Amino acid sequence: MRIISLNAWGGAMFDELAPWLDACGADVLCLQEVTHTPALGGWTRFDDADRSLPQRANLLADVRSRLPHHHGLFVASDTGPVRDHEQRQHRQDFGVATFVSEPLPVVGVRSAFVHGDYTEHRDRWPTDGRPRAALAVRVHDRRARRFVTVVNLHGLRDPRGKADTPARHAQAERLAALVEGARQDGDMTVVCGDFNLLPDSKTFKILADLGLTDLVRDADTRTSRYPKPLRHASYLLVSDPVEVERFEVVTAPEVSDHRALVLDL
Repeated sequence: MRIISLNAWGGAMFDELAPWLDACGADVLCLQEVTHTPALGGWTRFDDADRSLPQRANLLADVRSRLPHHHGLFVASDTGPVRDHEQRQHRQDFGVATFVSEPLPVVGVRSAFVHGDYTEHRDRWPTDGRPRAALAVRVHDRRARRFVTVVNLHGLRDPRGKADTPARHAQAERLAALVEGARQDGDMTVVCGDFNLLPDSKTFKILADLGLTDLVRDADTRTSRYPKPLRHASYLLVSDPVEVERFEVVTAPEVSDHRALVLDL
């Protein structure tokens, strides 16, 4: 089974992302920063006080069209204004999505907010404190005769940095509760995503207490599209490292400002 995690950057590099999706071979694909604008396709522009970024209007639909033999599950964390090329304003949902190959039966789905609650941003997107949702999917791997629980997280962004804060500690506790509630005894468990944390975060101690081992540690998980010197963001943890056949932080091709994390079990 191949599990891939990627912060898709709202599809800002969709010309590169689209062919990568065709060839990545993911049985379970966990994406963060997924957009969904009802009844709109093409491109939009996202703006807050810090950034102005091109984004796909409906990355969720874009990915579904590239992966027609996957089930697509999406959880919105918040909604806010974006503009199309004619400067018309639209309401765009933002969240995480997990795509599961059809041969894998989905036997359980659970989501939870690890920070805040769903919010409608009426006039503009805030730069920090935005709510964050995580999505857990439990599947049956017939070939290996086991159940696998995969938890997809996009962690809290703080413009002051990635150091631990009380909010991030609370996020870790909520994430741990989601993991415990979603998996069952004996499940192979994978927790992955853009955690927005440093490798020494106490979050990893909390997850280690659940029997989860971080495979990324202090590896560089950003691409050349990310100009800042701090290179830590994405992580992937497993409950049973001996079941890992291969793990890679992919350096090429570049399809986002984050590197993809590829796990073969």
